[in-house]
Amino acid sequence: MMQGIPQPAFYIFKCQQSAPPGMPKPSCVSQANPESQELFGYLAQQLMSKGIMGTVQPIQTSCLGRCQQGPVMLVEPGHTMYVGLDKAKIDRIIDEHLIGGKVVEEFVIPEEFWAEPVAPATMAG
Repeated sequence: MMQGIPQPAFYIFKCQQSAPPGMPKPSCVSQANPESQELFGYLAQQLMSKGIMGTVQPIQTSCLGRCQQGPVMLVEPGHTMYVGLDKAKIDRIIDEHLIGGKVVEEFVIPEEFWAEPVAPATMAG
């Protein structure tokens, strides 16, 4: 019998979109914010150093559609979008949410920017 690979407890989708210089739209990885360029590597490094890389799967994505609130990342399950990220916020999200099991509410996107998800059945038609 083949041994299955365990599923991660969490998937983290980290926006790595970088708008070209001169574009009016902000982006999650910005030339104007050097720390934003390091956040995905920092996230992965912290997950490894805390020994939870197998439990948490970080994934680089393109735009998640909330550019004004960037840098952003989406944690699943739970559909939790964290915004305005920096290294200190990532540390707290890892310790309090991924390890501690409690969403860091103060870093979650405000409701007016990210309302309840639309049920898939209502989208058809």
